[in-house]
Amino acid sequence: MFTQAFILILGLILLYIGSSLLVEGAASTAIMFAVRPAIVGLTIVSLATSAPELLVSLVAALKGSGQISIGNILGSNVINIALVLGISAVIKPVVIKQQIIKIEIPYMIFTSLIFWLLCMDSHIGRLDGYILFFLLFVFLVYGVTTAKDKDNKTMMGKLSFPALLKNIFFIVVGIVMLSYGANFVVQEAITIAVKIGLSQTFIGISVVALGTSLPELATSAVAAARGESDISVGNVVGSNLFNICLVMGVVGIFNPMTIDKNLHNFQFPFMLFICFALGLVAYLNQGIGKKTGYAFISLFIVYIIISYLK
Repeated sequence: MFTQAFILILGLILLYIGSSLLVEGAASTAIMFAVRPAIVGLTIVSLATSAPELLVSLVAALKGSGQISIGNILGSNVINIALVLGISAVIKPVVIKQQIIKIEIPYMIFTSLIFWLLCMDSHIGRLDGYILFFLLFVFLVYGVTTAKDKDNKTMMGKLSFPALLKNIFFIVVGIVMLSYGANFVVQEAITIAVKIGLSQTFIGISVVALGTSLPELATSAVAAARGESDISVGNVVGSNLFNICLVMGVVGIFNPMTIDKNLHNFQFPFMLFICFALGLVAYLNQGIGKKTGYAFISLFIVYIIISYLK
């Protein structure tokens, strides 16, 4: 038990240090290249923090634990909004810019809806995977074409090569620390959950999803505390898109699997509901305040309780 507790604590320490390095490196690089911080959050940071979901879901699917795989994605996407942005807003109110409100959040909602429709037959196959990959491709093309930060007057000629190398070093080390940290935490969490006797689906929705979302939580919380709201929100929106399009796209193409029909009764609708809730709050308030943050955290608790009871 002492060993498990030590590994768990070590994992949390790695998550904190890794997220700090990743945010610092990503934010500095965005300023250096005159790229919108939100795009860095939507692409580089969100891809990095989605790595645990990709690895865990793919391994789970290949080992015949498909329900952990799909549960991980549904749970992670709910946790990213309800818990990650909720905690970030409680730490410091999160400001959301118009472009994210009008384009990027609606695209996340649209992708989530398409994902649910593709899963309506309780199966995700190769065609579904290719469709999800196409949606990711469209998003990445949009990201590249809108990357320029018009408010950033930094000239490319003023780039410092040593500073760029330092930023890249921070990003790479941060990603490695996040991956190891998440792996340590997830590994011990699953061991404990199995001993308790929790179902495979619930383990995926709660324990594994929470564990693989720790990089998003750590990164967004640190970004929010440092006033990097664009990276914080971009990380969550981008991670949800990568979770659906990349992770489930890979699973669909390389390891088609069946999906528990019961997930359509609550988990899928709730994932879509929390996406709409974020869109509505962002549109009405141009951000997420502390009260809304607490409301999102409460929704996360409700989600876990109902998922357990079902």
